Amino acid sequence: MKKGYFITFEGADGCGKSTQMNLLAQYLLKNGYEVVLTREPGGKGLGEKIREILLNYDGEVSPRCESFLFLADRAQNIDITVNPAINAGKIVLCDRHIDSTVAYQGYGRGLDIEKIVYLNNLAVNGRKPDLTFVYDIDVETSMKRVGTEKDRMESAGKDFHNKVRHGYLELAKQEPDRIKVVDGTNSVEEIHKKTVEIFNLLLDRDNFENR
Repeated sequence: MKKGYFITFEGADGCGKSTQMNLLAQYLLKNGYEVVLTREPGGKGLGEKIREILLNYDGEVSPRCESFLFLADRAQNIDITVNPAINAGKIVLCDRHIDSTVAYQGYGRGLDIEKIVYLNNLAVNGRKPDLTFVYDIDVETSMKRVGTEKDRMESAGKDFHNKVRHGYLELAKQEPDRIKVVDGTNSVEEIHKKTVEIFNLLLDRDNFENR
């Protein structure tokens, strides 16, 4: 049976991560891999209800409450979707995961990052991504791409989103083997080519280590 992989896609709103996730899925399917697509928040079932609250609730939400909602969605996604697929030898592609919570609630909202990392570990029960893509764009480009119809997170303001971007880049410095930063301002085709190149390096490394 083929080895399963867990790959996550991160970055600012409008960075193109969802597009790149779908393009990589098409590439993998053409090459004979079984692929499962998911997202956080908003995995199937219960996750969709949590996503609705997180993105569209129009009342006040405390930063701690926001974090716990993301973590609850994450635990559900890992247990119900991610782990079963990986154990079956499939490749799971996830739109946002643990690094989003650190970047948005930690660096962006100013919550204790060590505590968020600890809670993330509880939520995923030891499962970490094999590879994480961060598609980096500046805040002005992000806001322009998102447009005028923004959800609750997208409406947080320029200063908040600058902190989030800084958070992602700091995380990439801390875990360079797992987190790969890709220039999100290039063309869709160029970014996809780079994404495939990085993914294939992961496969080459695993094949070499398992010889």
